[in-house]
Amino acid sequence: MNAELVGILGIIALLVLLACKMWVGAALTLVGFIGICLVKNVPVALGVLSSAPFANLNSYTFTVIPLFTLMGMVIAETTMGKDLYSAAYAWLGHFRGGLASATVVACGILGAVCGSANIGVMIMSRIAMPEMKKNGYQETFAAGATAAGAPLALLIPPSIGFMMYGILTENSIGTLFMSGIGVGVVQIILYIILIWLLCKLNPAKGPKGPKTGWGEKGKTILKVLPIFILMVLVLGGIYMGWFTSTEAGAIGAFGSIVLSIIFRQCKVNNLVKAVKDTAILCGMIFFIMAATYIFVQFMSVSRVPTMLASFIAGLTVPKWVIAIAMVILYFILGMFLPEVPMVVLTVPVLYPALTAIGFDPIWLGCFIVKLMALGSISPPVGMTVYTMAGIVKMPVHKIFKGVLPFIAVDLLVLALMIIFPEIATFIPNHMK
Repeated sequence: MNAELVGILGIIALLVLLACKMWVGAALTLVGFIGICLVKNVPVALGVLSSAPFANLNSYTFTVIPLFTLMGMVIAETTMGKDLYSAAYAWLGHFRGGLASATVVACGILGAVCGSANIGVMIMSRIAMPEMKKNGYQETFAAGATAAGAPLALLIPPSIGFMMYGILTENSIGTLFMSGIGVGVVQIILYIILIWLLCKLNPAKGPKGPKTGWGEKGKTILKVLPIFILMVLVLGGIYMGWFTSTEAGAIGAFGSIVLSIIFRQCKVNNLVKAVKDTAILCGMIFFIMAATYIFVQFMSVSRVPTMLASFIAGLTVPKWVIAIAMVILYFILGMFLPEVPMVVLTVPVLYPALTAIGFDPIWLGCFIVKLMALGSISPPVGMTVYTMAGIVKMPVHKIFKGVLPFIAVDLLVLALMIIFPEIATFIPNHMK
């Protein structure tokens, strides 16, 4: 059977299996193994099954995932998220739509120490939603702001999305981390502008909150010192070249534990739970990554990436047209697949083709992670929205309705990234 045809049928089969809710790792392994059997033979497939996962996962680089995950889980077990929201509330709450803006800012800063949209939405749903309801915010609008803010954790480092992309493509994870900062800041600013405009047009969406004095503002800043210390230590160290991303993860994980103890925000049972949750999440991630390398071997022998690279290289269209095509592709995939399978499925196939025609690998990584963030809130399968719905006991369609204006801003951010790629590449280009 034609190798390219087997590869294309394999991708279709994988999409069908994922749509049927099969475990991502199991689906990747099954399709990869059967595909190699068809293109090569059973002994070759068994050889790949037995050697590829260990050969690729037995790497120092992978230690970055459990380290940063542990840091995020420890933060989730403390009151740092609540303190962060209180600080943002004190500084922004008295503006029109200020509580929603405070939620977005808090999500962004929280993302700088947790790296997970799920952790962000779990913390902020419990903290921000009751406050906004108490202050008369429209429920749909409040839910939309909270759900849209959570995926900022995928953009602002440390981010599991950047880690996975960096490992799959062998790009510097630290450099990728830095590329997300500019995009994340731009998105936060545009979200705040959107919130202000929506509340200006309809004041009932987000009434002004109570003003707080400078003394109260100062007290809230003191409470969030642990988070800012971690941010400066981890991100500043990577930017200045003092340590690698893996070393930054170790410092961040250790620092989060030490700071939580110093500030009396974490007990022994909380630390045990954080370690247990880290083990569960990392086990899932490593299962997916191991299966990914089997699927990548299948893609390699099927020659689909080579065929795609040749096809794209032969196109006589500007790169921005291809970038828009990527947005459409990921938007469609995001309607049916969670963000992690999207990246696992597409990066091994698209990366060789897109870099071959001149796309900057760091910009491309940031662009794909931004698309991941968009996919996490896009209907009908936005996982962040479903997580939030389960926490706040709110119908999913109402949250999706509230998220729609923020999706429009996300598309604007993607357009700005295409027009001004420096948004993602400026900081990485000035790293030491």
